[in-house]
Amino acid sequence: MSSKTSKLHLESGRADLPVGRDARPHGPTGEDESLLTSAATSSWPGYLRPDGRKGVRNVVLVIYTVECAQHVAHAVANGEPDVHVIGFPGCYDNAYAIRLMLALARHPNVGAVLAVGLGCEYTQPEKIAGTVRASGRPAEWFFIQQSGGTRASVAKGKEIVSRLREQIRRETPRAPMTLADLVVGCECGGSDATSGLAGNPAVGAFFDLLVEAGGRAIFEETVEMIGLRRHMLARAASPEAARQVGDAYDKAARYCQSVRQYSVSPGNFAGGLTTIEEKSLGAFAKSGSRPIQGVIRVAEAPRGPGLWMLDSVPDEHYMQFGYTNPNDTEGIMDLISTGAQIILFVTGRGSVIGSPIAPLIKITGNSATYRAMPDDMDFDAGRVLSGEPTLAQAGHELAALVLRVAQGEPSKPESLDHREYFIMYKHQNTPALDAGCRA
Repeated sequence: MSSKTSKLHLESGRADLPVGRDARPHGPTGEDESLLTSAATSSWPGYLRPDGRKGVRNVVLVIYTVECAQHVAHAVANGEPDVHVIGFPGCYDNAYAIRLMLALARHPNVGAVLAVGLGCEYTQPEKIAGTVRASGRPAEWFFIQQSGGTRASVAKGKEIVSRLREQIRRETPRAPMTLADLVVGCECGGSDATSGLAGNPAVGAFFDLLVEAGGRAIFEETVEMIGLRRHMLARAASPEAARQVGDAYDKAARYCQSVRQYSVSPGNFAGGLTTIEEKSLGAFAKSGSRPIQGVIRVAEAPRGPGLWMLDSVPDEHYMQFGYTNPNDTEGIMDLISTGAQIILFVTGRGSVIGSPIAPLIKITGNSATYRAMPDDMDFDAGRVLSGEPTLAQAGHELAALVLRVAQGEPSKPESLDHREYFIMYKHQNTPALDAGCRA
């Protein structure tokens, strides 16, 4: 089947599916209920933030505001436990990047911030620190040009992060957490045929458990769902949610046509995928079966419990700012900006990335990949393809792993100190900058 033919086939699918339809054929099974009860009753101490959200980590975040400051920022964090780095390379500012950094600086896993600038860029570290302080977190800043250059700035930064780390260890209150307090995001990358058959469906099974327990689940990559418009609309929880989903889908389709590229790579073809529609069906499987409550943008938190779709595609702009998901790390950063305390990453062919701020759990639907990369892969969903475990059992096993990581067990990327990040120039009309500050 050609890509064009398969797209038309999917788009002409059932139009009579009711809004808010639960995708499970017969609703929750007895096994679903027992697994949910087990996961939902688990409790552990989290880090309570002034806005009421709870974190699963308590890190000091170093933020650099221009590429010229990135060396100093990384040198400050080097060898310092629980100190992570993010930064924006551009000398002139960008509303999307600022929203993203402000949201990350006030993330529930972040206890304190040090903002470092060179001294002549548009993005001002003093303003970032001020926003963080207004959130009730300690924050400091400095310019390298005013601090004696590289060596003196690194020494100054290390003294500051050491002090901040000790302060948040002493002062951050602890509070009990359950699945209802978790926001979990998911992205897939390096997909092969097993991603849609096992990896993403296993995440979907866990997302169903998370939503039933009162938590928040977020999936993204609308450009990898081309051909599924009717299927996505059928999952909308309300007419307003259906409008939001439809608008996000239509924009993604226009974007793909504009850049003349759909989200299929040579590696996907080598892994057994044949069309964007085939990849789309697999990518959508990570959303599970629950109704989609609505659409959020980058740096915007879910507006309530349930399943949410993240729109990270650039809005139309006369300068065509940005590119959606130019790499897996960019999409992961977008998910973290929503306040997700943990990120799930599904890969069939394998991946060696991690993330700052939020632990990354890597899942593969390909058991051969799991065996070939045991230090990097956290969860083997490929076992589902042999019938042991069932998909429901795999979702429960994944829930148990998420709970262990939430309680402090390092994920594989964390144990290897993988903390890749990517913040780029992009254009999105909303949310407003103050919404980004509250994300």
